[in-house]
Amino acid sequence: MKKAIKTMLAGLLIVPMLALGANMGISLIQPDYAQAQTAVPSISEGASAAKGTGQADTLMGDGGIFTTISNVALYVIGAISVLMLIYGGIRYTISGGDSAAVTAAKNTILYAIVGIVIALLAYAVVNFVLKSLVAA
Repeated sequence: MKKAIKTMLAGLLIVPMLALGANMGISLIQPDYAQAQTAVPSISEGASAAKGTGQADTLMGDGGIFTTISNVALYVIGAISVLMLIYGGIRYTISGGDSAAVTAAKNTILYAIVGIVIALLAYAVVNFVLKSLVAA
């Protein structure tokens, strides 16, 4: 049972990397040399770069990294919660009147619903924070 849980968690950690692309980290780390060698930046462009202008759009804008990660996480958590709701419903249906099995199935359904609610609240909080940081 513990090995199955570890395998499932390892699989869930791989899903965001597959969804965002395996080379995303490389493109963020390596500079674009062709673009860097084309022109010498002016003083105002240097000052804008020092202020961090434009960084909020790539990190926290509508197509930003943090927004993409939170959207993928919500999708994964939502899919798992729906699967757990189905699993709890099946367990409830095949319990055959056994009170322990019915209680376990009800707990599975309850925890899946709590997981969905927490995921939606976390998504709302993350989007609120990211939108307030981008507006600043």
